[in-house]
Amino acid sequence: MDHDAVLALFDRQMRCEARPDEAGARVERVGDVVCHVGPAAGWNGVLWSGLHERSAGAAIAEQVRFFGGLGRTFEWKTYAHDAPADLADRLKAAGFVPEDPETLLVAETAALPLDTAPPEGIRLLPVTDEAQVGLVERVHELAFDSGRSAIGHQLRAQLAQDPATVPAVVALHGDEPVSAARMELHPGTAFASLWGGGTVPEWRGRGIYRSLVAFRVRIAAEHGFAYVQVDASSYSRPILERLGFVALGTTTPYVWEPQVTR
Repeated sequence: MDHDAVLALFDRQMRCEARPDEAGARVERVGDVVCHVGPAAGWNGVLWSGLHERSAGAAIAEQVRFFGGLGRTFEWKTYAHDAPADLADRLKAAGFVPEDPETLLVAETAALPLDTAPPEGIRLLPVTDEAQVGLVERVHELAFDSGRSAIGHQLRAQLAQDPATVPAVVALHGDEPVSAARMELHPGTAFASLWGGGTVPEWRGRGIYRSLVAFRVRIAAEHGFAYVQVDASSYSRPILERLGFVALGTTTPYVWEPQVTR
């Protein structure tokens, strides 16, 4: 895989030319900034910026004014190759708070193992309706102690936009959900994205995560997507690299929250 060429393709298709991820959302380009404007419960933030030292300050201030005027928390999703070199410092000076950095991993779907079975006693269930969304929410409560409303909103929005889609898969032990992970297929691009993998503590380290990856990659391959992309935590990165994913850089979210007037 030509790393530079794939990174350039990712920047163009997934950032510069991104599409709204749910009904009622929109993508806007203001100067050298592309932002996603969703509902209050959805994702709001900056997807791409082509800034330089002279333009960065005004561009950051404009986004703060815009989302602040909506009363929205929003995220500026930065990548290590974004300019200017001091973008992170400028965001922090404007009141943004960095979250944990992640690694941008990409793999060719044709090069990944697709037949990884779940461990004995575990069955995988594609999420296609409201009741199954509840199973994913339950996993997130147990795995992360948070995120119920966020993951539920994302999955319901995906199902509402395309009822035939499979936005997630959940692993069951009997009738008890023990792991789950989300995915997005991005029409008009070469990329599918894997998101939100989580396993309840007592079931970690047994190979469930690998089977969830294979399940979702099979779906991406069946729909003709050439690449699968993950923003990987330090926990999932070594697992994914062993499967064949390669690192193209790092990404760090910077989050801005409106001031609460008491």
